[in-house]
Amino acid sequence: MIFSLAIYGAPYSSQAAYSALRFAEAVIRQGHSIHRLFFYTDGVHCGTALACPPQDELNLQQSWQQLIERHKLDAVVCIAAGQKRGVISEGEAKRFGKPAFNLAPGFELAGLGQLADAVAHSDRVITFGG
Repeated sequence: MIFSLAIYGAPYSSQAAYSALRFAEAVIRQGHSIHRLFFYTDGVHCGTALACPPQDELNLQQSWQQLIERHKLDAVVCIAAGQKRGVISEGEAKRFGKPAFNLAPGFELAGLGQLADAVAHSDRVITFGG
């Protein structure tokens, strides 16, 4: 079965990002595939490279990066939601005259069309948060 996940909840503000991560790991472990991870609204914070949680806590952003890299997953941060919340790529930082960027490696910025594409190419789209 082909899954896509839409993650709407920010790490550490809700259970959504953690639950989505564990679900993705379980899907892969069971032999299914993931077409796309789509981070939207506050879920875009999963794609920041600048989060520094305490050492005794799970680093959700790093865990997402490792999963994406290990399984070569397509991980999309909604560009509009990311810009509003300060999660931007190097190209967007230059375009808007910002002094820095923070989109983590493995993530890409794209529009809602990527979510529509995920719906079209997946057997199931599971949302986390709201």
